[in-house]
Amino acid sequence: MTSEAGQTALSLENVSYTYSGSGTPALNGISLDLGRGEIVFVTGPTGAGKTTLCLAASGILHHEYGGTLEGAITILGKSVRDYRSMAEIGRTVGVVFDDADAQLIFTTVEEEVASGLENLGIPREEMRQRLCQVMEATGITDLADRAPHTLSGGQKQRVAIAATLALGTAVLVLDEPTAELDEEATGAISALLRRLSGEGTAVLIVEQKLGELAAIADRMVLVEDGAIVAQGSPAQMLQEDRLQHLAFDDARPTAPAETPLAGAPSIISVHGLVHRYDGVTAIGGLDLEIAPGEIVAVVGENGSGKTTLVKHFNGLLRPTEGSVTVDGLDAATVPIADLARHVGLVFQNPDTMLFAETVEDEVAFGLGNIGAGDPGQSVDAALREVGLLHRKATYPRSLSRGERQRLAIACVIAMKPNVIVLDEPTTGLDARESGRVMEILGHLRQDGHTVVMVTHDMRLGVEYADRIVRMEQGRIVRDERT
Repeated sequence: MTSEAGQTALSLENVSYTYSGSGTPALNGISLDLGRGEIVFVTGPTGAGKTTLCLAASGILHHEYGGTLEGAITILGKSVRDYRSMAEIGRTVGVVFDDADAQLIFTTVEEEVASGLENLGIPREEMRQRLCQVMEATGITDLADRAPHTLSGGQKQRVAIAATLALGTAVLVLDEPTAELDEEATGAISALLRRLSGEGTAVLIVEQKLGELAAIADRMVLVEDGAIVAQGSPAQMLQEDRLQHLAFDDARPTAPAETPLAGAPSIISVHGLVHRYDGVTAIGGLDLEIAPGEIVAVVGENGSGKTTLVKHFNGLLRPTEGSVTVDGLDAATVPIADLARHVGLVFQNPDTMLFAETVEDEVAFGLGNIGAGDPGQSVDAALREVGLLHRKATYPRSLSRGERQRLAIACVIAMKPNVIVLDEPTTGLDARESGRVMEILGHLRQDGHTVVMVTHDMRLGVEYADRIVRMEQGRIVRDERT
């Protein structure tokens, strides 16, 4: 922390907020100061109000949301109410949210990172220098000419971080910035944030993972039910029983069904799969067989090809070369609507799947698309499986992140596909909510479903999967049973 740390960069005083249509405050009397050069790490269970805290701290609640906001929020000594717009606040506060896709709008990665600098009117030579520095620091230099939509989730997250850091704002607000990053990328971001804090940048980090980012913090804050319940140095806070339970929950799935027999007919068969994005090879000659009733964890670092592989299973991507067969269907030629009856995909960000007015309608929509009989019974059964039957009349966006993840799973399992694919199913979830999701997957396996889970968290694979398939640079480098 620099000598500037005594100067307040960001201040929330007795801040409460209630979303429109909700009777329960998402924030309840939050008071928090952030000094120049200080790194504050905020954690807490899923649904505690951490993302709402980020929205408040960045001025977004006041300028972009309805609802009821009480208390005072100041940025560099100026009330958020006195800033004319978010564009003006954006010159002082840089924000990275956990949904990288929502922040990436340009044709190439370089354009994405450079756009903010151009808007600030920074001289061309300085812009070029800053662009090169931040892209190198975040490990995306080799992605400069790639289209953001062709990147993996972790690569997109690094681009979103780079675009924000390039602005050189006095305050950074980061919501789950490393949720989809592997250890190497997380280490690089940690080092960069340490350097920026040393130069006087105030950094507010919201994270579930109590790892490298917690270690670089000057102060750790625990939020529960919209309120700060404890704060102190990381060394002090890591002794908190509530924090230990949050980080090291010991939930386990129910006992799995008998392991599939070797030599059983494959429900997924991949032969010589090659996939290229605009000439860039993401998958290079891959072979894979998955038997019915397995839980298979596909692991690997960001950009290793995990998501590209599983998108071939439901036809979202078609092979450049090779073949993919799922439940007896040629996934390269069968219409996506037909494949949806056999394989369901839960995306890494559940919000990309949710659009209806109620939880019940959300699940019923997919059933209507496939002409399912008695959709009401199927909806109730799926919501009961994921523990959301009591929330069937709730507006989906008002659910916690963990509940939205479980709702996305319900939308898929209601259609009873033989194969269920989940892309990073525990991203942004605390240990307890992650355990609930994995328990659901255990139940699905018992009921005869094949489950393919993409994750960069090797621990999940070891603890919950029957088999781990490790990928590097678009190829399988290890395939073994747990």
